[in-house]
Amino acid sequence: MKSFHSMFVIAAAAAVLFGYVALEAVDTSVNFDKAFDFKPVKTWAWDRTEPGVVRMARTQYDNPEEMQQKADPWIRDEMAKAMKARGLTEASGSLAPDLTAKYYMLLTLNVETQTVGQFLPAPVVAWGLPPLMAPATQSDKVLNRGSMVLDFSAKGNVVWRGVAQSHLAPDAGAKKREERVREAIRDLVKRFPPK
Repeated sequence: MKSFHSMFVIAAAAAVLFGYVALEAVDTSVNFDKAFDFKPVKTWAWDRTEPGVVRMARTQYDNPEEMQQKADPWIRDEMAKAMKARGLTEASGSLAPDLTAKYYMLLTLNVETQTVGQFLPAPVVAWGLPPLMAPATQSDKVLNRGSMVLDFSAKGNVVWRGVAQSHLAPDAGAKKREERVREAIRDLVKRFPPK
């Protein structure tokens, strides 16, 4: 009996850890113009008019400009490293790049709740739960949700778009936020150029 209890505790801990690790992952998706030839692309540069945009929809106290001042250096630094690793050179000065890059960082809240009996079909609820039991919240989950959209354009037309999405606990520190932003950029650039 004791070994069964120990195995149960280990299995439960593993399930919680696996769920936490899965929650920590960055999901990416990519779309591109199939008619555009990426083979001759050798240089890139940030959009000169507006390299990035931050939009926030979490609280009334959100300050997108402040967030952009924090995140922009992380994004630019990680992008330069990742693109160099892919064999692309950042164009400088008046030279026209093959592609221009622009990012959009979108920050929102994700709220999930579950109530007792929520997943039971209607007839089961009538006999499966104690009578006169009022619906009660079983679990609440509030997380920051972030999306990083990265566009590459040629001659004013978007030819490649990558989207990275992730969740982060509201109490995550600045170091964890920076790591997540950098991870999103790395994961997106790994998928550029399309094969």
